[in-house]
Amino acid sequence: MEVNGTTNILSSAYLAVEYVDSLLPENPLQVPVKAAWNHMLQNYSKFQIATWGSLIVHELIYFLFCLPGFIFQFLPFMQKYKIQQDKPETWELQWKCFKMLLFNHFFIQLPLICGTYYFTEFFSIPYDWESMPRWPYLLAQCFGCAVIEDTWHYFLHRALHHRRIYKYIHKVHHEFTSPFGMQAEYAHPLETIILGAGFFIGIMVFCNHVALLWAWVTVRLLETIDVHSGYDIPLNPLHLIPFYAGARFHDFHHMNFVGNYGSTFTWWDRLFNTDSQYNKYSDKQAVKKDE
Repeated sequence: MEVNGTTNILSSAYLAVEYVDSLLPENPLQVPVKAAWNHMLQNYSKFQIATWGSLIVHELIYFLFCLPGFIFQFLPFMQKYKIQQDKPETWELQWKCFKMLLFNHFFIQLPLICGTYYFTEFFSIPYDWESMPRWPYLLAQCFGCAVIEDTWHYFLHRALHHRRIYKYIHKVHHEFTSPFGMQAEYAHPLETIILGAGFFIGIMVFCNHVALLWAWVTVRLLETIDVHSGYDIPLNPLHLIPFYAGARFHDFHHMNFVGNYGSTFTWWDRLFNTDSQYNKYSDKQAVKKDE
């Protein structure tokens, strides 16, 4: 019954997306994007696209999304949005973070990315333009991937905080008590593998085109860099997402070390009351602000 119910929910969601898609006008960007995609298919092999293409997408998106937060530290008028204003970024910590990132990206993540081609071949995932889902489908699939990844992240992240293993693995990520965007993937190699596995579960469930791999990478990096940014920017469109955690929620985790274990959403922390310390802190901050 439960499986059938889940299937019906997913089917209804896809039908709703299909209806919305039918109402959308033709996208004027479709022609150049289609031409670029077909050019890529004609000039590169599937292995090159899945491997080197995925690496390039990851590196470009990661550091592009990190760029605004990096610039904010030089803009005095942005400092009022910094959450922990008494802990500014330093060149020493940023350089240390950058070196660790390069190691993780090329010696941990790249070998995993090399398996992308074999994954797409094993599951017969298409690359052609005609099979590519329209963007409403991609958004719906990315949301499904986010729900799955957030669930995996909550329970494994909470386990990594257990006192018997914390100092061996997760303590590396918590070297920064005041996070900044580039620090989002600063972690022990084992943590990169353990928590990163949640990224691939959604892909295994939803992936029906290689484009979803890149779309989900983009969404996931946007989210994790935002919550690690250290800045609570007003009018952030991500805050329109129901139960979205945001920078203040995760910033408290780095400052407090306990609670707020979710990566994207707040519902697991609410359900298990692991956001209680954060709620008390927020209430105190609100009282101080009103005084």
